Formats: sequence, C-alpha cells, structure tokens
Amino acid sequence: MSVIEIKNLCKYYGKSRGIIDVNLKVEEKDFFGFIGANGAGKSTTIRILLGLIKQTSGSATIFSKNIGSFQQEILTDIGYLPSEAVFYPNMKAKDVIKFSSDLRKKDCSDFSRILVERLKLDVNKKVEELSFGNRKKLAIITALQSKPKLLILDEPTSGLDPLIQHEFFDILSEMNKAGTTVFMSSHILSEIQHHCNKAAIIYQGKIVACDSVERLAKGNSKRVTITGNVDINRLQNVKDVRIEGNSISFLYQGNINNMIKQLADFDIADRLYFEPMNIENIMNIVKKENLKGVLVQFGGQTAINLASKLKENGVNILGTSLESINLVEDRKLFEKLLADLEIPQPK
Repeated sequence: MSVIEIKNLCKYYGKSRGIIDVNLKVEEKDFFGFIGANGAGKSTTIRILLGLIKQTSGSATIFSKNIGSFQQEILTDIGYLPSEAVFYPNMKAKDVIKFSSDLRKKDCSDFSRILVERLKLDVNKKVEELSFGNRKKLAIITALQSKPKLLILDEPTSGLDPLIQHEFFDILSEMNKAGTTVFMSSHILSEIQHHCNKAAIIYQGKIVACDSVERLAKGNSKRVTITGNVDINRLQNVKDVRIEGNSISFLYQGNINNMIKQLADFDIADRLYFEPMNIENIMNIVKKENLKGVLVQFGGQTAINLASKLKENGVNILGTSLESINLVEDRKLFEKLLADLEIPQPK
C-alpha cells in the first residue's frame, strides 16, 4: 500500500522554481529518506503534502486521499516535525505537550512521558527558557506522542547533540518496526545511509535518483556521457540531463544493456561512457554544482563572505576550513579550486 504518492508535482513561486515534475512513492512501513541541499525543494514538497501550500500542477495523495479534499482527515494520522518549530513562549513545555495532545483528542500521556525521559527534556521550563536544541526535543515529542501512522520530519536532527540524535533514531526505528511509516528530509548523507531503507535525491527541484538505499549505495545509477546525435526525449529512465555542444550526459537507472539498445538507433560519434554512480557520487555532484554557483557569485569577495556562503550551503571542500583562507595569501589554493571546478578566474 502506498502511503504517499506524488505524480508530476510542480510548484513555482511567481517565476521562481520550487519543484519540477517530482514523482515519488512511499510504501507502508518504509523509512524513506529525502535528501538534498538547502533550497533543493525538500520543504516545498513537504508543505504541499501537508496542504500548507498549493501545487502549481501535478498531484499528491496520502493514504490514497487528496490532501486538498481530505486535509483534516489525513492530518489526524500524521505527525509533523518542521525544521524550525515555534511555540507560545510563555507556556511551559509540559503544557505545550498536553495542548498538542488535546488538539488530537487523544490521551498521549504514557508515551509522551517516555519520550520526555529518553530525550532528557525539562518540561517545567517555559518555551522561552529553552535552548534551540531543547525546543527541537519539544517539537519531536509533540510530533511523535500520538503514535501516528505517518511521520513527516523536515531536517529533524538540527540542533540536537550526538547522543540525543542517537536516541532519537532509536525511537524512530522502534516506531517504524511497530508499523509507522517515516518520511524524513535531510541534507546529511550519513543519516540517510544509516537509517533509511529507501531514498530519493532532489537537486534544483528535480528528483535525480530514487531507489533503495542498498541499491543506491552499490551504484545502480550511472552517469552516461554521449557525443553524437541523440534525441534525449526518446530515452527512458533518464534524469538530470546536461547538454554541452554535441555532448549529452544524464543519470540513468536500470540495466545497461537496455540503454545500449535504446542508443542503437542513434548516430554515436566517438564517445559513450558509463560511470557508476552511488549515493555519495551523486551527492558530490550536487555539492559541486552548488559550490560552483556560490563561487561564481562570491569568488571576487572576501574569504569571510565566501566561507559563510559555503557553510550555508553545507559544503566542505579540500578538508579545509575556509574561515582560515585569505584570498591574497592563499591565492594559489583558491585558483586551484576554481580550476578544478572549471570556473573562470575572478578579475
């Protein structure tokens, strides 16, 4: 049974891209990872699923029901954790937990008490007295305490220390084994690899890979590069198409022999290259492209501005902390970086 089904989903904010032709299917009891850089379209997809915003085109169903027509009924069985939760500042944490339970018209006291203990939250403090990490714990408790059929978690571990993160994933694993479907967005690759059974990677609003984590890790996807006269619209199962002159490259998921059969009808000039792509390769491409955009825009500015923008985009390169790079003293390092990424040198 499909718990979430998304077909050709698009969202534009005026002329700005949100998501483009997103197709996803999350089955019952999946622990599904939705991974991408900041601004890739993860939160936009989630907000459409919850009925918080409307799509431009396409469709999305949860429990085989359209969110636009059955929002209240659907949300009854969903626990939602936003990336940044906001509560009434003068309320005590324990009152927020009870208030959330009362809104659902359920007695969640037994499980909420367990969650409070395992996540080590002081519920007698007011919200305004809680640190960001403790507010995140409070949000987790309000999302999980009703033991919903579906959990939708948007960047759930930001602000949590490593020990609490470990406990949090233990709780999610236990709930998943008991029957809860988990849909979790993240920009942290290790979270997806360690905890999810399936994953989709979104890049610039488009899904570039979707498969079991095991197959993604083994490199079921391939980057195909072709030089020649090829009609890309006639090829099946291709994503992330890039055209440069007479060269075309794209991500392909499937049997190589099937792709070769598809290409047999075209005039391949002198190059056909298959590069195995696992989940790390794909994310490195995403980060590299993200970094290129940042460097093109900020390459001529100071190292501090550059470092802050890289940090915002979750990019770590050359194993070096860019806060320490001075673009005058370390000009050679910076120029090498630009050359590696095929970016013109700033004048």
